Amino acid sequence: MKNSTTYAIAISLFAMLNACTSPEQKLAVEAFETSASGNKLQPITESPADTATVTIKLLPDQKFQTITGFGGSFTEASASLLNRLSKENRNKILEAYFGETGARYSLTRTHMNSCDFSLGQYSYAPVEGDTALENFSIEEDRDDIIPMIKDAMAISKEGFKIVSSPWTAPPWMKDNKSWVGGKLLPEYYDTWALFFSKYLDAYKAEGINIWGFTVENEPLGNGNNWESMHFTPEEMTDFVQNHLGPKLEADGKADVKILGYDQNREHLKEWVDVMFRDETSSKYFAGTAIHWYASTYEVFPDELQYAHDKAPGKHLIQSEACVDAEVPHWQDDAWYWSKEATDWGWDWAPEQDKPLHPKYVPVYRYARDIIGCLNNWVDGWIDWNMVLDKQGGPNWFKNWCVAPVIVDPEQDEVYLTPLYYTLAHFSKFIRPGATRIGFENPDKDLMVTAAQNPDGSIAVVVFNPTETAKKMTLSLGEKSSHLTISDKALQTILINKRITNNE
Repeated sequence: MKNSTTYAIAISLFAMLNACTSPEQKLAVEAFETSASGNKLQPITESPADTATVTIKLLPDQKFQTITGFGGSFTEASASLLNRLSKENRNKILEAYFGETGARYSLTRTHMNSCDFSLGQYSYAPVEGDTALENFSIEEDRDDIIPMIKDAMAISKEGFKIVSSPWTAPPWMKDNKSWVGGKLLPEYYDTWALFFSKYLDAYKAEGINIWGFTVENEPLGNGNNWESMHFTPEEMTDFVQNHLGPKLEADGKADVKILGYDQNREHLKEWVDVMFRDETSSKYFAGTAIHWYASTYEVFPDELQYAHDKAPGKHLIQSEACVDAEVPHWQDDAWYWSKEATDWGWDWAPEQDKPLHPKYVPVYRYARDIIGCLNNWVDGWIDWNMVLDKQGGPNWFKNWCVAPVIVDPEQDEVYLTPLYYTLAHFSKFIRPGATRIGFENPDKDLMVTAAQNPDGSIAVVVFNPTETAKKMTLSLGEKSSHLTISDKALQTILINKRITNNE
């Protein structure tokens, strides 16, 4: 008995020793970092193993939403600025956004008729009383928006989707006969639906296919600013259910996506309750579009989760975001990493909402919001203007904002801000058709999201807003990799197809 016990102990000790000394199964990764210290999608090498580390465990068997894409918007402001640059710098910007060496944008947006980021106010249907829209024309877009889209298409290897949004119907269709505010008159509901169909035809004739529409940019509207038009949830649902949806269906365009709402997340519940109240109301809605302007840091996860639960088979797409109410800081990376930006609510929000609009760090706002959105069922994320000038325009209303790329057309200079690199951490590596997957992250300071691409590769994005670098262990099954993320940094870690298939 004694010898038997001794033998068993010896076997156990041998097994323990063998486990401790057996080589760790290495997870080969590529990592890229953007940081306040100056990294800009900089390749990062793996670190030595360390016991003082955060272990992030990937759980690819936990599957969530399918990703539609990431990108920015083709506005007349952006397109007109590209026209004023040298061919070299124009191509540099388009390559940065759409090329294989750049951010590889896959989901974009543009405006129908004018918006504040136009050079002036215009409509494709300017003739009053033209209910058949015989004078419909996209001529206004031929000098700028259309060439910009076509050039981007020529550069993009995999192509990209376009969502088109109207800010307003032409004034003659509205109850207040104005570009700003007011409502679409019911007698023009069919004409306005025809407008969408004609727009699709006109752009298709240019070789540009439109993937989807939002029904109205910011239907809560405004009464004294730039182009707008008001809808209640009931009015928009009626328009889609009885006019726009049937018109597109009748014209053989039922595959074009219709996204409802298209404004801030704090009102999501009341809108999706009406849009998706029953099968009939939701039939033509492909999903819901949202903006981030309700807060500079609150993602509103409860509202996003509610919208998903209300319509789990529908899209939930962030269709517009920017650092608003700010003039860009030129060639000053440090500002984009500092807590100096303010938004519209800093001055104008009601007193009870002021806590939602403090000063914030621009890079942090983007990183936090995109990760928070992805982790709460959002499947697409679109930035606002791709390019603005040093003033934050052109904008006919002087509603200055910041874009990821700022240009000085007078000097023919281009500035890729840290916001550009922040967006690229997602758009370049998380591709359309990817599936968000589960993970375990024990560190309350780090934000993490992960997605498995159609080719089998996995992209993991880690955001460290703290003042301290952190050592991480990334594990997938029995394999692991050791990395260090800098303080005030964003890192994308790519695990290629061969590794994820255990080859």
